Amino acid sequence: MFITIKSGQEQMKKPFSISSSPTEEEFIEFTKKLTDHPFSIALATLKVGDWAAVDGPYGNFTFTGEFDKVAMLSGGVGITPLRSICKYCTDTRSKAKMTLLYGNRTEKDVVFQKEFEEMQKLNKNLKVVFTVDEASEQWAGRTGRIDAEMIKKEIPDYLKTVFYTCGPPAMVEAIEKLLRTIGISEERIKTESFQGY
Repeated sequence: MFITIKSGQEQMKKPFSISSSPTEEEFIEFTKKLTDHPFSIALATLKVGDWAAVDGPYGNFTFTGEFDKVAMLSGGVGITPLRSICKYCTDTRSKAKMTLLYGNRTEKDVVFQKEFEEMQKLNKNLKVVFTVDEASEQWAGRTGRIDAEMIKKEIPDYLKTVFYTCGPPAMVEAIEKLLRTIGISEERIKTESFQGY
């Protein structure tokens, strides 16, 4: 969806993936890492009652149970639409087998960690694997970037799985290339890429 906000008299518009699930009917959520970008600065100063416009939804990066086995590969804030999918499937008790591989630079960068851990407890068909590049001594999850070895280990039936990936264009392109090298056909790869803001 496109979000438009105001900074003084200037309107600023940016695209965002929806991170809430259709089952969360009382709100629509998007997730933004706040930076020193003008849109971030304006967003951080908004108060309840301030003007904003929402245009959408657009796109077809969705999953409503149409595949038996799904893998989701993501990094950083690219997790947002995958959080929506996982929440939807957990709330609707989907029988689809789902594995999420979610990479970040450090454990402090992991978004929705507690929510994903809670969803795993509620949904026996959901497996979440967190991996970080720079781990502290307290980190109990995986380390390193998502690669062919990690995919094959965490998703043994990967050749019978449909893959979803979302994130910055360079990451999505690298994941697509990686999936093709391990034999995943084009029709089994669903992507959404965005420019970082």
